Amino acid sequence: MAQQLSFDLPAKTALGRDDFFVAPSNAMAVALLDPSFHWPSGKLVLTGPAGSGKTHLAHVWASQTGAKILQAGDLQEDQVPDLAQAPVVVEDIPAIAGNRETQNALFHLHNLVLSNGHALMLTGRAAPNLWQLSLADLQSRVQAATHAELQAPDDALLAVVLAKLFNDRQVTPKPDVIPYLVAHMDRSFAAAAVIVNQLDSMALSEGRTLSRPLAVRLMSQERPIDLLQVTKNVAYSGD
Repeated sequence: MAQQLSFDLPAKTALGRDDFFVAPSNAMAVALLDPSFHWPSGKLVLTGPAGSGKTHLAHVWASQTGAKILQAGDLQEDQVPDLAQAPVVVEDIPAIAGNRETQNALFHLHNLVLSNGHALMLTGRAAPNLWQLSLADLQSRVQAATHAELQAPDDALLAVVLAKLFNDRQVTPKPDVIPYLVAHMDRSFAAAAVIVNQLDSMALSEGRTLSRPLAVRLMSQERPIDLLQVTKNVAYSGD
């Protein structure tokens, strides 16, 4: 069959509360993000593997509290006074582990947000004691925060994640595709994102429906999942 032209259109990721599936692996984190729950320290560290829903939950919490969201690497000192006027989410803190200037800005933001009576959420993949921030005062404050961990998915959650990833791409697979993938794929959110991306690309380029035979062909390849693509292809709640 001749290949058809395909267009790599960006997936529209749904980030509403109703789009997030609560499972045993994330139930504690979801409970801690309820607006009625006040974190003892006024701050929360939310961690979990790539694609586990950290960004999704951050957006849910921000929509409920009016919090501002930014990437740690984008934080600058002159932004701190304005950001500290409301609750704040700073994502991917480990990315600034080697940047002393940005860590200083985050340290000042941390102190000012809390002194103004607002809440602060910080996210990263590993547990906070592994973030290795070079600014000791910031590292100690991070480790003093309430910690919510999003764990690896069980079968039910993995199936829902796959369904959501397909839906974000406006793709409807045949009913037997997702059960097959759950039974044969690596058990991670990142793998789910890459598989959905590759299946969608295969179906588009070959002009086929997204069927089990297509999934079987992908999964039977020697290296069906290129995990180097994970940072580009994780569509389930960003990170």
